[in-house]
Amino acid sequence: MISLQDWIQPNQITVWNFFMEWREVDTGDIELICQHREKMFREAGHDENILLRMTESFRDWLLSRLEDRSYFGFVMLDGSRPVASIGLMEIDWPPHPSHPFQDKRGYVLNVYTEKDYRRRGLAQQMMALAEITFKERHIEYAILHSTAAGRPLYSKLGWRQTSEMAKNLSING
Repeated sequence: MISLQDWIQPNQITVWNFFMEWREVDTGDIELICQHREKMFREAGHDENILLRMTESFRDWLLSRLEDRSYFGFVMLDGSRPVASIGLMEIDWPPHPSHPFQDKRGYVLNVYTEKDYRRRGLAQQMMALAEITFKERHIEYAILHSTAAGRPLYSKLGWRQTSEMAKNLSING
């Protein structure tokens, strides 16, 4: 099995003939992750007022998960400037026809690349890091929820649509 250390030494990838560094997310990235998540949903057309409330709730939710490392992932850097990020989780899930011998799934979330850095392969590289990380954790099945903008990339990388449906059960829903 390939490890992150075997794949990239030392935490660098080549993107369009220049080096882009990456590092694991930590608690110091909480504002960056919140900003990237909010931008992602804003660009997908979500209501500004909802996004502001969501970000406050998400920030509270995220802090403890960064501290206990149940939320993990990567930040891509151009020098010292963060330009892309990806979040990952290992979620408890009952055995399923897609993973009949495992009681967990990988979950990819908050994939975001700053506008000036798009179409350079950063999201593809982050997804490769995600797959390697899941394999290192012996996770055999992963899911994500895609925006319309991200769907072509994920399809190209072998991800497929599933039969998931959702319903808002809130009183205001």
